[in-house]
Amino acid sequence: MASRQPIVRQVAWISFLPQVIVLAGFIMLMVAAEAPGPVVKGALLYLVVAIALRKLIPRAHRRGVKLIRKKAFGAAIPAFENSLEFFSRHRWLDDYRYLTLLSSSRISYREMAMLNLAYCHGQTGNGERAQQIYQETLAEFPDSEMAEAALRMFNSAARGAG
Repeated sequence: MASRQPIVRQVAWISFLPQVIVLAGFIMLMVAAEAPGPVVKGALLYLVVAIALRKLIPRAHRRGVKLIRKKAFGAAIPAFENSLEFFSRHRWLDDYRYLTLLSSSRISYREMAMLNLAYCHGQTGNGERAQQIYQETLAEFPDSEMAEAALRMFNSAARGAG
């Protein structure tokens, strides 16, 4: 199902290298176990682990994205707050997401949570809070193109209204 909400996926192509190494490790595990069809079984094991990690660990984030797709922005706010809090407590999961979550995302879950929080606040009419969160995002992630673009839009709207 295509989403009408602006969902952006940024891929860090270099992240595929560690994931290929993990895949090779699973295949080698199957070879060592003398399993028939070790390449297929190793690849299936990789797939099962990857899906499990992505479904189980960032649960709050996934719940928030589902709520955004349903345009339930107010309900998505606590989900993204929970995601931000979880990944702030467990930064290592996020910092090494290429291995811990087998995720190829270029931006961290913390940055995603902050961007989604700001977006949801903006969609619920709380532009001031949205702008504040975008500024906090940019302070913590100076290369955040999405936060920078959102703040430019706020500034442009303010100049147009003035």
